[in-house]
Amino acid sequence: MLFPPIQGELCYFYATTIIPLMTYLSAIGSYSIMVKEVFKKPTKWPIMKSLIFKEIDELIFNSLGIIVFISLFIGGVVTIQTALNLENPLIPVSLIGFATRQSVVLEFAPTFTSIIMAGKVGSYITSSIGTMRVTEQIDALEVMGVNSLNYLVFPKIIAMLLYPFAIAIAMYMGILGGWMAGVWGNFTSSADFIEGLQMDFDPYHVTYSFIKTLVFAFVIATVPSYHGYFMKGGALDVGKASTTSFVWTSVVIIILNFILTQLLLG
Repeated sequence: MLFPPIQGELCYFYATTIIPLMTYLSAIGSYSIMVKEVFKKPTKWPIMKSLIFKEIDELIFNSLGIIVFISLFIGGVVTIQTALNLENPLIPVSLIGFATRQSVVLEFAPTFTSIIMAGKVGSYITSSIGTMRVTEQIDALEVMGVNSLNYLVFPKIIAMLLYPFAIAIAMYMGILGGWMAGVWGNFTSSADFIEGLQMDFDPYHVTYSFIKTLVFAFVIATVPSYHGYFMKGGALDVGKASTTSFVWTSVVIIILNFILTQLLLG
């Protein structure tokens, strides 16, 4: 009488734990193989050069507007919230600038912006490659003897190497937005805010942010490419693949953010 319930529990455990775990491990393995294949059999440089410039325009330059807009207001919000929580008159007002600088440089500029980019850039990458998969353009590249992964993914990885420059702009605009909100909102004076910006400044924090940014850039370029390249189905499934890629790219960014913070600042 005990065997049927035990078998039922084992089947439930297998279906809810083992199968999803094996699916995730299989996806990680496929992703690793894809990254390895990207760097094999490179496309001729004249063709690759034009592809790289095209991707720089699509992935970086076309994203600067949303990066500037978000960073400006995020910096302002951080300044206002910090100022409203400094009710003790013994706390110097210059801490408003200090808190804004630390929040923007360490976290909001590299991580928050990368999650936004995972939605904007990641969806574009997945949909463009997924459309090529659906319309059999990738198969045509393979028939012509072209390494389709190198042709499609490598230019995106190279283009995203310029991503730290976009994050540097995000840092500047975030601090500028904080200054505007603090001074124009009468929460602090310009001198006090600038004093806070200069207080206990550690250049390593900027290096830490750029290291994170480069890792996030690689994730944003490759994880959406994986979901687009290996998608199955028709045109409707391209949208589903874009949504899935955004979710998993954001998850990977958040996990790597925790790991890198522990390794670099812990």
